[in-house]
Amino acid sequence: MAKLPVLDDFDRAILALLQQDSSTPQREIAEAVHLSAPAVQRRIRRLQDIGVIAANTAVLDAKLLGRPLTLIVEVRVVSEQKSKVAPLKRRMQEEPSVQQCYAITGDGDFLLVLSLASMEEYEAISERLFGNDNNIERFRTSVAMNTLKRSFAVPL
Repeated sequence: MAKLPVLDDFDRAILALLQQDSSTPQREIAEAVHLSAPAVQRRIRRLQDIGVIAANTAVLDAKLLGRPLTLIVEVRVVSEQKSKVAPLKRRMQEEPSVQQCYAITGDGDFLLVLSLASMEEYEAISERLFGNDNNIERFRTSVAMNTLKRSFAVPL
């Protein structure tokens, strides 16, 4: 297990602000956490270097971009042997419509979250991902009817 980084209250306060809006100017963060802007800059750089800040991204509104469908797909494989699931993992990682993909416990083996423009697009993607793979036992799809919460914020 990886050693957890040591974070102090300033680090946590900076991370909380960045999780709300990663484009917040460092001088504003500095004022809010009562540090100098150069100190905040050094801390942010350190948090990036040690991997606590994994990425800075924009959260887009999929509906406004013509992708109104969110589908959740549970996949069960016949064998979890690495050589048999490696091609599936690669296809899931390379598929742009797959927003999230988790290896899970329970009845299924993988859980995917897809952002799609139409059910026709899903048909094509499911054929690409699962169609010619004899290691797929089954996949079950649920359509999200509404988004109640969407966040990647980590409780601090």
